[in-house]
Amino acid sequence: MTQGRTGWLRVPVGDGAVRWATRGKCLRVLVVVHNVTSATRLLDVLPLFDGDLRIQLLATCPESSAFSAGTAELLAGTGVPVLPWEQALETPVDLAVSASFGGRLELLGGKLAILSHGVGYTKRLATPDTGAGAEPSSVPVFGQAPQWVLADGVPIADALVLSHPEQCDRLRAACPEAAPTAVLAGDPCFDRALAARPYRERFRRALGVRTGQRLIVLNSTWNPASFFGDGGTGGDDLLPALLPRLAGEFPVDEYRFAAVLHPNIWHGHGPGQVRAWLDRARRRGLVLIDPLEGWRQALVAADAVVGDHGSVTFYAAALGTPVLLAAAPLHELDPGAPVSGFMRVAPRLDPGAPLREQIDRLVEHHRPLPGPAEYTTSVPGEAAVRLRSLFYSMMGAAEPEWAASLEPLPLPGHEPVSVTAPLHVLTRVPRPGEVSVSRWAGSPPPAECVGGDAHIAVHEDTRDVDWLELADVVFRDGRPDDPRFGSPAVWTAEVLHRHPGCALAAFTAGPSECLVRPRGGRLLSLSSAPEDPVDPAAAASALHALLGAGGGGDDARAERLVTLLDDGGFTVRSGARSVRVRVTGEPAG
Repeated sequence: MTQGRTGWLRVPVGDGAVRWATRGKCLRVLVVVHNVTSATRLLDVLPLFDGDLRIQLLATCPESSAFSAGTAELLAGTGVPVLPWEQALETPVDLAVSASFGGRLELLGGKLAILSHGVGYTKRLATPDTGAGAEPSSVPVFGQAPQWVLADGVPIADALVLSHPEQCDRLRAACPEAAPTAVLAGDPCFDRALAARPYRERFRRALGVRTGQRLIVLNSTWNPASFFGDGGTGGDDLLPALLPRLAGEFPVDEYRFAAVLHPNIWHGHGPGQVRAWLDRARRRGLVLIDPLEGWRQALVAADAVVGDHGSVTFYAAALGTPVLLAAAPLHELDPGAPVSGFMRVAPRLDPGAPLREQIDRLVEHHRPLPGPAEYTTSVPGEAAVRLRSLFYSMMGAAEPEWAASLEPLPLPGHEPVSVTAPLHVLTRVPRPGEVSVSRWAGSPPPAECVGGDAHIAVHEDTRDVDWLELADVVFRDGRPDDPRFGSPAVWTAEVLHRHPGCALAAFTAGPSECLVRPRGGRLLSLSSAPEDPVDPAAAASALHALLGAGGGGDDARAERLVTLLDDGGFTVRSGARSVRVRVTGEPAG
């Protein structure tokens, strides 16, 4: 009976469901979502039921996870009816699918399939009855030990889905009673990433990575011993010292940084807190990747990953991406798991050595280790077929006539580069009409890079507002038709009037174009080829350098501008790139 039970559903299951449901004869598939982390794997497999009018999907949360925050919002976003846990226990279903072991799963009224929400089962994780001070070797391996996979001596799952025979071997050694439930069905998460590799360049463009830039992904699992962790009692807190060095050692036009953080970090501490912790890094160009949808695309797009002992780092290595370990607490891993073997031989980050040199050496001399690609899945590309066959056989139903398939990874929304920390810009003009530019966010460039001319470029939305009065170039991004700015012509004139020390104002109107006004001049347009653009703010700094090259007053600057207009533009060199920038407009006002 559901009447009087707060929050219990009446449709499509519950009291009177036969009367109210339009399709009441469906097979019921219950998705058990413990937290956002487990949801990432369950959302991989839900499309296997798409198009089948015989299936009614339901969802529930056992509320057993310490990281339950964000789960209710995620479930609401799926549009699948959500049952309170108590109602789920009393509702007969044909199949329940989980990606974790928390809660009394053995009490569910239907066949149960459990999937891993990572690269197999590799980590030691204490159960409630494990003492807080237990030796690491006595803590059971999650998803392998009897404490996790048995209830009253009986396997919890009817089918324990694994991706490689070595996982079956470790399960058999750790818990022989559960070995008969093991089913080799591949890794749907990894299969989606493999299928997305042809779209790597699109993912890179979505993340704001330009030609010639290296995308470095910083990846962390959760807990104090992780890359993002503070080390716990007696451990090292690496990240606070590392983040400022990223800005101080890597020019923004040659490197792009993105952070992939475990959902338990996001929802354990709160998304707002995570953004606040990383605010300074974000203002210097770091992009935070969505923990549910965007992390696989970031791995496919990456040139290198600096990570730890989590599954994401192992997935990156399995894709062939160079990996540098910032943290690798081996005591937290099953010593027989391939992840543990990889962590013992993968290159380590040396916090005391120059970071850029380590990253460049990693990328340029990378040779993929065979373990990750071999052990992530023994049946690459087959997860959809194997899982759908398993699910329907467990329900005793015939599969649909169409081929089983997983959803392609979606193309992420565009993440434009937004550096609002003051930029220290170094320029050299080796010959007329050509300028080399290197920009450093929030910190002066390394001593070995100093040379040529220097100036300051500052985004109008900077939090470091005092720097606006020191800026030689003030810039911003926006739509040219945005009425809040009047127009690029109005905005550039206002900036030069408001900041008497500013020599040039630049309004970025797109990824390859900006409208600039030098002091004493009229509005100009700078543009590069859309298929291979230079950052428009960098082009604006290059123009500022060219106009000032050789000194002289306003007449000399005007003469140089006339030359640039007559030549049709100038060439910007940044790192190994050389891009032609077109200049149009009137030189004098």
